Amino acid sequence: MIGLILDNIRSLHNVGAILRTADGFGVERVWLCGITGTPHQAAVKKTALGAESSVPWERVDDRVRLIKDLKKKGIAVIGLECGAGGVPLPEYRPPGKIALVVGNEVEGISAEIRPLLDALVEIPMRGTKESFNVAVATGIALYRLRWP
Repeated sequence: MIGLILDNIRSLHNVGAILRTADGFGVERVWLCGITGTPHQAAVKKTALGAESSVPWERVDDRVRLIKDLKKKGIAVIGLECGAGGVPLPEYRPPGKIALVVGNEVEGISAEIRPLLDALVEIPMRGTKESFNVAVATGIALYRLRWP
């Protein structure tokens, strides 16, 4: 089982692209938290291309409660963050059921939920940029986590 938590994603196009990618990798549920837009918005629908209807999603106001509830169900909550000293994604072995947290395009994962994460992973970079776009990074991570 792979779930996906979108934490304060500000671009509606990124939300739509992530939903489309989630569909492609068989993500079982997407939780939209903080300022993250919803599929009711036109820009999300434009990039999701129908995935907003095929991927189960829900709006969640209390991220802390969500993460605690997932962990009670035996789901490991993994954060994807660049330059945070996490385990390089190619070396990480998912423990079974996971929920991947992806954060805001500028600030990353919210400070209030970072201490609740079971692990932090990062995508090694080789170019001059410090990070990938959040939608691109989500796709890379989902591919690796789906087929470790």
